[in-house]
Amino acid sequence: MVALHRAAHLAPTQTESRILLATFSETLASALKTKLRRLLGAEPRLAERIDVHSMTSLGLRLHKTLLGPVKILTDAEVNARLQKVAAGFPAHFTPNFLRTEWEQVVDAWQLGTWESYRAVARLGRKTRLPEARRMALWQIFAALREELAAENLLTESAVFTRLAEHIAQGPKPPFEHAIIDEAQDLSVAQLRFFAALGANRANALFFAGDVGQRIFQQPFSWKALGVDIRGRSRTLRVNYRTSHQIRSHADLLLGPEITDADGNVEARNHTISAFNGVPPEISLHAEMDDEERHIAAWIQKHLAAGALPDEIGIFVRSSNEIPRALRAVQISKTPANVLDDHIETTNGHVSMGTMHLAKGLEFRYVAVMACDEEILPLQNRIAAVGDNADLQEIHDTERHLLYVACTRARDHLLITGLEPGSEFLDDLRL
Repeated sequence: MVALHRAAHLAPTQTESRILLATFSETLASALKTKLRRLLGAEPRLAERIDVHSMTSLGLRLHKTLLGPVKILTDAEVNARLQKVAAGFPAHFTPNFLRTEWEQVVDAWQLGTWESYRAVARLGRKTRLPEARRMALWQIFAALREELAAENLLTESAVFTRLAEHIAQGPKPPFEHAIIDEAQDLSVAQLRFFAALGANRANALFFAGDVGQRIFQQPFSWKALGVDIRGRSRTLRVNYRTSHQIRSHADLLLGPEITDADGNVEARNHTISAFNGVPPEISLHAEMDDEERHIAAWIQKHLAAGALPDEIGIFVRSSNEIPRALRAVQISKTPANVLDDHIETTNGHVSMGTMHLAKGLEFRYVAVMACDEEILPLQNRIAAVGDNADLQEIHDTERHLLYVACTRARDHLLITGLEPGSEFLDDLRL
């Protein structure tokens, strides 16, 4: 909401300016447009000067306008090419390590030479790489880069890097003001783009986010990219979305303070909620059937008390657990809608999806299920760790995922799993 109010404040005061309001998904961008129209209902023309886009849509639109049309490859498409290229080289790296090294280091920072890859700090990538292994990796990445360039194909990071370079050289930016929602999940290239867009102009950039909800990006230094928020940020202390009982339990997952890569400390122990509710329920079961029946009874109880099906959301760690959620809703004899990357809820249906898709959503009633010992944290992520030093980052991001899922609940939160349950559940108990 703070991002919306910033846009509504700028529109009547910056009458000659174009204003950008950006967020991470098309569904959230659509929701922001609707809320913005309501906020500016008395002056609808003001909304015409505020462009609302998802990050992907913004990159595509600006690249088409400024540099020509382009197709952005999906992560899956790039990974398939990467594994195929790697098969032609003698050095062996696990598919997971190869993919994450590309996504979090080479593509993220748009490294174009061996020298730049050899020198990069690899912040957030704690697995140690001797120079010989790094050289073997670079041969694979360089071959992939050549293949993409030959076919004129770009990743999203490449699109935003191109836009940043173009805007830095241009006479006038496409927007005088940019407001970025969910800023904690900006990529390196996206932040580099906004740094170029702001170009050190006073109050040109406004970021709204929560470090505790960072689930899509590795930590990196904003200051190194020209965005220094030290002494210019403020932590909001009043939560209007989640009850005191749910928020206070969920905050236990993160600890009293979170520190970002630039040393900015966010204290979380002084936040208050604007309303009270009931404490979250944690229920562990011996069998999946018992868990599914418990979820079904919970749904039926709230429906009988007046809840609407579309006020109920169910979240699981990965798509592998979706069938468990679906069976629970089917037992309750309630229509179900499985969320996809477009994250659209359906009236009259219980929504279910992965924890990654929970971001930006809100339901009065939320069940977070399948919080089993080997599912949260996800065991295949841990098994793929190349160095024990990476384990902490994995545990941190898994905690953040559970935190995001739990804080989608406004009034009622149920957490279930198979005994003995996830190690994180002990931290949720006051």
